[in-house]
Amino acid sequence: MYIDTQQALLGFIERAQNSPVLAIDTEFLREKTYYAKLCLLQMATEDEVAIVDPFAVSDLGVLADLFMDAKVTKLFHAASQDLEILYREVGVMPFPVFDTQVAAALMGHTQQIGYASLVSAECGVQLKKADSFTDWSRRPLAPSQVRYAADDVIYLPKLYAKMTKQLKDAGRLHWLDEDFAELANPDRYLSDPRERFRRLKRVNCLNRKQMAAAREVAAWREERAQMRNVPRKWIMTDEQLVEACRREAHSIDELFMVRGMRDRLSTKDARTVADIMSKALSLPPSDWPELAKSSRNERNVDAELDLMLALVRKRAQEQGIAMQTLASHDDLTALARGHRRGLALMKGWRRELIGNELVQLLEGRLCLYLGEEGLVVKPWVGR
Repeated sequence: MYIDTQQALLGFIERAQNSPVLAIDTEFLREKTYYAKLCLLQMATEDEVAIVDPFAVSDLGVLADLFMDAKVTKLFHAASQDLEILYREVGVMPFPVFDTQVAAALMGHTQQIGYASLVSAECGVQLKKADSFTDWSRRPLAPSQVRYAADDVIYLPKLYAKMTKQLKDAGRLHWLDEDFAELANPDRYLSDPRERFRRLKRVNCLNRKQMAAAREVAAWREERAQMRNVPRKWIMTDEQLVEACRREAHSIDELFMVRGMRDRLSTKDARTVADIMSKALSLPPSDWPELAKSSRNERNVDAELDLMLALVRKRAQEQGIAMQTLASHDDLTALARGHRRGLALMKGWRRELIGNELVQLLEGRLCLYLGEEGLVVKPWVGR
């Protein structure tokens, strides 16, 4: 069903409230905007598919009650971008959620398996992807586009039924409850403009005083891009921002010495940036920011990581779980350096499957060696 009226949307919502599941996907563009532009919203229950045209309906906010209905599980594949867009468009976060990409990693699939590959593996259906790179903002949509959009949700209820049965049979149905709850946490999709500087390209070439300027200018750029709803690089590129801070530009003339800056900033905006930078450069050292401590400054743990990875690979293969889902490289590195708190690796089922064992390995209470059938793991009893 193609929905291009508010009345038709309300009718679908009423029917969907009686369904145990609601599959959701979005098509969007963001090349020319700061916020993703929602171009299509696909939803499916076990019985029907709805393709909603957000340009034609008057209010997507009517989806809020359905999205928050605890009796209806919201199904996604690779949910993060969809959830971010829906939170902005509808005003609420869909909950509870089930992400088939995340769940697939507990069933022997690769960590970031694509939707088409998962549908092929679990449903035996080969999806056509001819319209995967298309302009979803153009109207009218071609019949092939509508079919492509429908395919993105029509198999999710079937996938969910098969996957939950397999996970239940394996005793893993609730292993990902915390992961799914975190996916649907609104705080995950909020960002502090004054922290944006940490992600600037080549920010490491600045000293702490210059980083103070980068922090304030990057925050101004972020807020400006949000207000105008344009990509932040249209305001000023990372390279231009970092170069201006490296030069410690206090005036419009000094700012415009940076290549391309005159074409980016109006005189008014340049005056604002110069003022922001001057104030930031005059801050006392106690107000200068610091980047996260580089791993190069911490002790080398390559040997520990080699042993840990061997053990994780063995347990992942035994359990049919993607390695990165069982233990991320960042968590392994942190654990090797003596950190324990805040690591997913040391919580819940991951701790039971591998976390405690890795601690034993690092403490010298386990030994690894190669036997006739591969890697052998045994308690270390000493000589």
